[in-house]
Amino acid sequence: MEPSINDPRGRGYRVPEQQDGHGPDHNDPYYDMGWAGGQVTGPEQQTYDPYTTPVTEPYPAAQYAAPGPAAHTGGQATAAAPYAQYPAPYEEQQAHQGAQVPQWQLPQDSSPAEHGQRTADPEPAYRIPQTPDAGWDMAHSRRRGWVSRAVLLCILAIQAVLSLRLSNTAFQDEALYLYAGHMELDHLLHGAELPVDYNAYFSGSSSLYPVLAALADSAFGLAGARALSLACMLGTTALLYSFTRRMFNERVALAAAALFAVTQSTIVLGNFATYDAAALFLLTLATWIVVRTDRAPVAAVLLAAPVAALAVGVKYAAALYLPTIIVLAVLTAWPHRGRRSLWRGVALAAGTVALLGIALLASDVLAGIQKTTTSREHGTESAFALLQRSAGWGGLLFATACVGAISYARRGRMNESPRSLSMSGPGRRRRVMIGLLLCCTALLAPAYQMYLGTGVSLFKHVGFGLLFAAPMAGIGVSRLVGAHFRYPQLGILLWVVMLCVGLAQSTWRFGVWPNSTQLVDVLRPYVNDKGRYLGGTHEVAVYYLREQTSQRQWTPTDNISYQDSRGATHTGEDGYKRALDDGWFDLVVLDGLATGGTDALIADNLKANARYRLLTTIPFENSSGTGAYRVWVKR
Repeated sequence: MEPSINDPRGRGYRVPEQQDGHGPDHNDPYYDMGWAGGQVTGPEQQTYDPYTTPVTEPYPAAQYAAPGPAAHTGGQATAAAPYAQYPAPYEEQQAHQGAQVPQWQLPQDSSPAEHGQRTADPEPAYRIPQTPDAGWDMAHSRRRGWVSRAVLLCILAIQAVLSLRLSNTAFQDEALYLYAGHMELDHLLHGAELPVDYNAYFSGSSSLYPVLAALADSAFGLAGARALSLACMLGTTALLYSFTRRMFNERVALAAAALFAVTQSTIVLGNFATYDAAALFLLTLATWIVVRTDRAPVAAVLLAAPVAALAVGVKYAAALYLPTIIVLAVLTAWPHRGRRSLWRGVALAAGTVALLGIALLASDVLAGIQKTTTSREHGTESAFALLQRSAGWGGLLFATACVGAISYARRGRMNESPRSLSMSGPGRRRRVMIGLLLCCTALLAPAYQMYLGTGVSLFKHVGFGLLFAAPMAGIGVSRLVGAHFRYPQLGILLWVVMLCVGLAQSTWRFGVWPNSTQLVDVLRPYVNDKGRYLGGTHEVAVYYLREQTSQRQWTPTDNISYQDSRGATHTGEDGYKRALDDGWFDLVVLDGLATGGTDALIADNLKANARYRLLTTIPFENSSGTGAYRVWVKR
């Protein structure tokens, strides 16, 4: 209804006047609803109909008349006042009611609903708790721990899928180490003679990783040996998360693990049956022990000594990272022990050196250490080219780590709570030392190989340094995203870029060598345990045909020492020419990959040699283009 003079609120009824004519009954429970509820309490108990019973104004209209000239002169408002005919506004009536009339009370044995009185809305069953001021607290939280572990499992699953998607036949190094492991097993179990002294030129002890990988290969084939590497790399990522969480917090740990899991070296080593994955896992385990025992007695750090020594035994180049672990043992314990933490470093260094000395005296690996590590032959590759390659494989993670180290040096607080502003954190000097230690460790492998002038295995060695730089990279991502995940898109963008780069680089890396399935099928009928063979990547054929041939029957295309019938020894190109002229080899396999110049020389000699004929040509594709295997047999 429309409002009117007699019904200002447009409800179709009016508030009744009490029977004595003095105004409305304020004690009526229905008064707040705008009508008297059907009854008027008074002497006569008169029945009230809101639509038929006439009513009078509860207050004189003149009382609420708008001020006019008479109001300022002491006169009385007249009917000509513009608001004299309207009743008082509802709000003023309520104010007048609350100020002058006591509140009506319900009987104790009744409820407001029984009398028609409006009741207040019920209180909500759930109240939103007050938002805490700590958005990311360093204190232990079981819920946060389970959530972070669930995210870690997702990261490990992604890492496993990225590695397992790579597929190819055995690489030259894989074939060599697996075959050597089988020979070592035969030597240990059956006393068989080793075809060659593997410790004289291997980059790790032939009695450690090759034997373990050969056991996996015997049970599950090449896939089993590669699965062993995948387990090592997944363990490496999990341990990286654990010790980074111990040093900083869950967010930094998850970011570090996520970045490390998608680098090219991590993806490739997860499906690559070589020393590197096992050595990297042992180094990470030693680091985890060092960080985990930061508050334990000094002797507890000695638990890391045998693990670190074993890592060096598996791959000699792992010794390059022992100083980092020793210094980290001091820095992690410094807040709890002060200068006494220096004894942790001394104990760890002494224990590791003692174990390595004992192992060196009890084995014959010194020649291999000198040949592959300390006195390795220098190459001719430029330092700029090696630096450029290293930057392509790990530059993005390293740059993020540098940002994290700078940010950590400026502000060591890892807690977003405002209360943590007054907390005492690690000192600036210690923060700077940790940042420099972890970031500079990533430069060790590139710097050493630039000194040697060779890029052999650099794509794998870069991953060792990235492991130690990853915690600082995690801090960089955490600061980039901001408090309470203010800019998550920046962290996601960085990770996606690194993922795409890692995918492309790992796919290219696994396609560097050609698939050798057809070659092995062609060689199988022509290879036995009595022939003499020449091959560029003969390790692959020896591995797949180890039941038919031995490594001592094959001569590589990069080194030869041939003794003719008169007792003269010929080496180099002359050695290959003399051996072919004499018909020394029963079969020759050339691929033109590792030793392209020597292969061309041998191919020219075979074409002009009546003792040999071309058996077949097997085309192949690799990351660099196309090529072909050429197989020559003796007539």
